[in-house]
Amino acid sequence: MNEFDLIRRYFTRSAPNAVLGVGDDAAIVRPSPGCDLHVSVDMLVEGRHFFADVAPRALGHKTLAVNLSDMAAMGAVPRWVVLSVALPTMDEAWVAAFADGFFGLAERYGVAVIGGDTTRGPLTLSVTVFGETPHGQALRRDAAQVGDDIWVSGELGLAALAVRRRLKGDVAPPVEVMAAAQQRLDWPTPRVELGQALLPLARACLDVSDGLAGDLQHILERSNVGATLNFDELPTAPWLAERRRELSDCIAAGGDDYELLFTADPGQHDAIAALANQLGVRLTRIGRIDAEAGLRVTDAAGQPLTLTRMGYDHFA
Repeated sequence: MNEFDLIRRYFTRSAPNAVLGVGDDAAIVRPSPGCDLHVSVDMLVEGRHFFADVAPRALGHKTLAVNLSDMAAMGAVPRWVVLSVALPTMDEAWVAAFADGFFGLAERYGVAVIGGDTTRGPLTLSVTVFGETPHGQALRRDAAQVGDDIWVSGELGLAALAVRRRLKGDVAPPVEVMAAAQQRLDWPTPRVELGQALLPLARACLDVSDGLAGDLQHILERSNVGATLNFDELPTAPWLAERRRELSDCIAAGGDDYELLFTADPGQHDAIAALANQLGVRLTRIGRIDAEAGLRVTDAAGQPLTLTRMGYDHFA
């Protein structure tokens, strides 16, 4: 099988929402009337973003999920993706399983693959995703205001627990906790529906990919504000909650959560609580936006805490 056979067999699907999909020098898309077009790219490199022995179907799912999460963070509807893959060998069984995971998630959200590239090289996966929001309504990092509540979806720390167990081996969770942690690491759920539902409720928003504390800093810097974070309110799994101080790096700075971190006017509290019930997604108020620059972390009694680290560094 050569490069073009591989593309035709595993990565060419119909793209009814595009003018022209895979097969030409460039794809052609037509954004919906009255919408702004969003473009984002993420690259996953073996040994840096995932372990070499990860199941290819799970890797296919995650490769797309982390990109859909970027669209969710802005309240965008994901429409099209371009996929580029560097493969060390032409392993058809591996590619078939990867494509199954990738397209399984794409079909769930009506996302079309409209192009890309393949080559031989160290296993590297790059996706460019395109999405849409109604004109001028996107959630952005620079929109937080003093007095806003800070919220986060879901639970934090399980994916980081799986990574820590693998790299350090200094924690020994029960089998069922490790199974949940591995599932969260390998099969993240992009909060696409939540992001779109937050358009009329939230101000600033981003997805938690590199650790909550570090990612929150991006909102603070772009919005020229500060924040006070209640560490004891950070939502996590019960086993982690019982070891909150010991495993603070997993909960507050671990990364790979792909939850939405957003700010909202306190007057939206009841509407956000109702949205959590409507979507069946846990939404937790974890702090407030302040006028004083910087991030302050406290316990439930208001006493200051110091985090051992803030987030994942891709060049560390």
